[in-house]
Amino acid sequence: MIVGLGGFIGTVARFLISRYFQVNVASVFPWSTFVVNIVGCLLIGIIYGISEKGDFLSPEIRLFLTVGICGGFTTFSTFSNDAFLLIRQDEWFRFALYASLSFFLGLVAVYAGRFIIKLI
Repeated sequence: MIVGLGGFIGTVARFLISRYFQVNVASVFPWSTFVVNIVGCLLIGIIYGISEKGDFLSPEIRLFLTVGICGGFTTFSTFSNDAFLLIRQDEWFRFALYASLSFFLGLVAVYAGRFIIKLI
């Protein structure tokens, strides 16, 4: 139940952010998916950084936050579909930029989240 509740919260947050980008940003580049995935990576880095620092989060709360909220918030399937659409539209440069930056900045965001917690 706790993971499902977190998934609901994360999914609604992703929908609202995606809707904001659809209404306010006219671009071929899939900014909404890019932003939610990088922010989700930063959040999961922060959460695991807090978990590693001590007993601040119970296993249930960690599941709620990581598998639930972050899992519902981020989306690999939409990332893959957006990448496919860029290829189909012959947007090869945008595809390469999107795929490589998503992966690289996702890793950097996880590291940054853990690093921020270590500094605190």
